[in-house]
Amino acid sequence: MGSPGLSNQATAARIGLSEPISTGGPSEFDVIKTRELEKFLVDAGLYESHEEAIAREEVLGRLDQIVKTWVKNISRAKGYNESIVQEANAKIFTFGSYRLGVHSPGADIDTLCVGPKHATRNEDFFGELYRMLVEMPEVQELHSVSEAHVPVMKFKFNGVSVDLLYANVSLWVIPEDLDISQESILQNVDDKTVRSLNGCRVTDQILRLVPNIQTFRTTLRCMRLWAKRRGVYSNVTGFLGGINWALLVARICQLYPNALPSMLVSRFFRVYNLWKWPNPVMLCPIEQGSLGLNFWDPRRNHKDTLHLMPIITPAYPCMNSSYNVSSSTLRVMTEEFQRGKEICEAIEANNASWDSLFEPFAFFEAYRNYLQIDIAAETAEDLMNWKGWVESRIRWLTLKIERDTNGALQCHPYPGEFSDKSKPNYHSYFTGLRRKQSPNPQATTEQFDIRMTVDDFKRDVYMYNSLKPTMWINVCHVKRKEIPSFVFPGGVRPPPPPTGRGFEIRPVVQRLPGSNSPQPDNAVTGRKKRKQQQDEASKAAVSASDSTSLDDSPARKKIQLNNFADTISNSGFPGNISSNGPGITGFGQSKLIEQSSSEQTINFQGLSEEIDGVVELKSESQYDGEIEGLKTSVPVTP
Repeated sequence: MGSPGLSNQATAARIGLSEPISTGGPSEFDVIKTRELEKFLVDAGLYESHEEAIAREEVLGRLDQIVKTWVKNISRAKGYNESIVQEANAKIFTFGSYRLGVHSPGADIDTLCVGPKHATRNEDFFGELYRMLVEMPEVQELHSVSEAHVPVMKFKFNGVSVDLLYANVSLWVIPEDLDISQESILQNVDDKTVRSLNGCRVTDQILRLVPNIQTFRTTLRCMRLWAKRRGVYSNVTGFLGGINWALLVARICQLYPNALPSMLVSRFFRVYNLWKWPNPVMLCPIEQGSLGLNFWDPRRNHKDTLHLMPIITPAYPCMNSSYNVSSSTLRVMTEEFQRGKEICEAIEANNASWDSLFEPFAFFEAYRNYLQIDIAAETAEDLMNWKGWVESRIRWLTLKIERDTNGALQCHPYPGEFSDKSKPNYHSYFTGLRRKQSPNPQATTEQFDIRMTVDDFKRDVYMYNSLKPTMWINVCHVKRKEIPSFVFPGGVRPPPPPTGRGFEIRPVVQRLPGSNSPQPDNAVTGRKKRKQQQDEASKAAVSASDSTSLDDSPARKKIQLNNFADTISNSGFPGNISSNGPGITGFGQSKLIEQSSSEQTINFQGLSEEIDGVVELKSESQYDGEIEGLKTSVPVTP
């Protein structure tokens, strides 16, 4: 498939659901900041070498030859005549970060094999092709996940990691110039094939829907690095994965078509800090299509109204790519968006550097209480299989804790595992715990007994179809001082964070040096200030005919209203949608979103903004503290 050009601006007057917020170009200051940002990415090692790029291309070429040989072999084995055997073909497509052009050194290549209708998934792809790959010396660490939501084979080919999906479409012969972006490719195929095809279809559609591909790529590289360092890059854990971040960045590129990467990073945090979830992020109108496939539509599907952070894929059938997000992980991400917004404002005022924005999140200093999940297996292969299953269930533990404590105990799962070198085939996962802030002082002394919740989670884990007696899991409560040393770099525990401040170790918003934000003893003053500014903003209402700009001042805090319902909310549906909290009224219409009167915010069509950006520091006893009575149980035997 040919690569889209570097600019799509000439092909359409407008890309996206709405008019841009700003079509302004960069200033000299923006050019300088973009150069600094690009240098930061290079220094961070985000670009692969020329030799590695060639190695990837060679692997893809070799893989394409292998699947072509495979499909001829199975055609012959099934008794087709030689003319059909010679015409039999399969083709390799790429998607994900490699196709988008934002992959980093050592990253997996996401690939899709498209085969003819007579080449089946289970018998031929996960059977015969798997056996072919096993016998090849170039292939290492081959592992098939045939029962996954999107079935996949994972392996290394000459040291390059590959994820290989399969789609057998309703064609007898696969042409070399096959265009899988056409809707007809989805005819008469099963749901797993639709999901496998959609990876490529969505990736290519994203590249068609951004104004400038090179600018999009640089910005996406930034956001991927930021998300990984801040611990919010993991779809399976309940945060966002690669496709989610790509869609969020693409929408910002549409809203600011002439901006440079440094400008887009700043606007990314500003827009999504204001976004009123669960209003969806969409790059284009949702197509109903002619094939009758299910697509994301909260007007018709009740389960779609329950999604907390919908980010909709642009290719038919449109789906919510972020259905894994929970209230706890959404809380973590919104806090990080707020932090990113503040730091970008400081960078624009020359009071901070890009290093500040990308500073890794100190997860093991952020909470006083954690859940530690340990897993083990007898062999490395068993651990790999067991690990994949357990990781897919950890987000359910978060959901169960939220449910069983009525949201009073908040969870922050760490997106990744840790290994104790002294224990072979052993991994550990951690989830930070803190008490939800409550206006009721008595609630801060509430004890949480989650033993039954943990037992319920472990019973679910032990339902694994390929469970072996040597596969094991344990969940226990540990305090910060009890965190094992193997989770820290070099196995060396850092000195404990300062104590005696009387405030939470990690405030909701991390303050920058020189910030004028009020201290805790000025909290009342801060609230009065916000209330006063709210009143002033109400008096200075902006008419619908005024121009929209988020770019007027150097700090870029000022907001004017113009078509916010279409531009920011991205809501293409008339009518109403229900939500778990204060309801969305007039979804996609020019109405304010309902909100509790106790919240000190102003609402603009899917957005909420704190006028002065101040978030008060909460006392440790209110917000975190020692969680008394937190109990878990001994392992449950399968």
